[in-house]
Amino acid sequence: MRETAVRVWKVLRERCRRDAGMVTSEYAMGIIAAVGFAMLLYEVVTSGQVKAELQSIVKRALGARM
Repeated sequence: MRETAVRVWKVLRERCRRDAGMVTSEYAMGIIAAVGFAMLLYEVVTSGQVKAELQSIVKRALGARM
């Protein structure tokens, strides 16, 4: 029983070590994608129509009776 558990543990450990994480190029692509998404989100949030809607929501919330 103990030998089987040790063998299973060794197999799992080896499988986990094979693919430990992203390589540098994957990190770079992830960062580029995140920056692109952040730029798109910034453009949307700072557009005139969205900015007016957000201000309207805040004004209604501040003017609400409790």
